Amino acid sequence: MSQKIAIGKIAVLLATLTEKEMKTLSFTLKDVNYCQGKVGSMNMQKVIAAVETAAKRHGLIHESQYRETHALYHAIIEGIEGVTRGQTAIGEISRTVGLRFAIVRGTPYTNEEEGEWIAVAFYGTIGAPIKGLEHETIGLGINHI
Repeated sequence: MSQKIAIGKIAVLLATLTEKEMKTLSFTLKDVNYCQGKVGSMNMQKVIAAVETAAKRHGLIHESQYRETHALYHAIIEGIEGVTRGQTAIGEISRTVGLRFAIVRGTPYTNEEEGEWIAVAFYGTIGAPIKGLEHETIGLGINHI
């Protein structure tokens, strides 16, 4: 089973690059569906909701298909675990995040029977809710649909 596209790598690139940097890229994203967004909060539910809303608005998941929402949720939680270093709490322990995120959906394997997968990448800052005391963070979650 070999990979034809690396949806995780694409998601990380899309989450980390600014709009200006995106314009200078010379590759195309024709084999995947994706969207990007931003969220800043001390509330984990707001982070999750921002990603879910973006995925639904851009048609990356269908609300009526539980398995799609479920796959997205697990990819989000896995990505958040990376952002928070395994302690999936932010406001409860006086941390805040400012994140860019990317959601990528595609068929990463050459064997089409492996189906579609979804990747969620986060990049930004985490730290005390005091401007200038945060540091960079990144997280990636991938799940099959």
